[in-house]
Amino acid sequence: MKQFLAVYLGNEASFKASGWNDLSEDERKVREQEGIKAWSAWVEANKASIIDTGAPLGKTLRTSKSGIESTRNNLTAYTVVRAETLDAAARLFEGHPHFTVFPGDAIEIVECLPMPG
Repeated sequence: MKQFLAVYLGNEASFKASGWNDLSEDERKVREQEGIKAWSAWVEANKASIIDTGAPLGKTLRTSKSGIESTRNNLTAYTVVRAETLDAAARLFEGHPHFTVFPGDAIEIVECLPMPG
């Protein structure tokens, strides 16, 4: 089995399109609870394939030859899974609560390749 990193993405456009900010605080809390329940059900249904359930991601700093600076990206969370193929790994995330309940945009899945040598 191969390992794959799934990176959850969110952006302002998907957030606005979701109508999340148009919900009342009570409606948003209900949606959050529905999302947490759906996410937990997704984890339970896919537990045989999940290596690391991951976590939400916070603020980002960028380190380069120029030093350390603040930056912004669309990364919101991650999960590590195992599957036979990239396609099989991607199928694990079809209909995921990240974008069906929460205002997430997409989930990108990339194979974790072995270190050379």
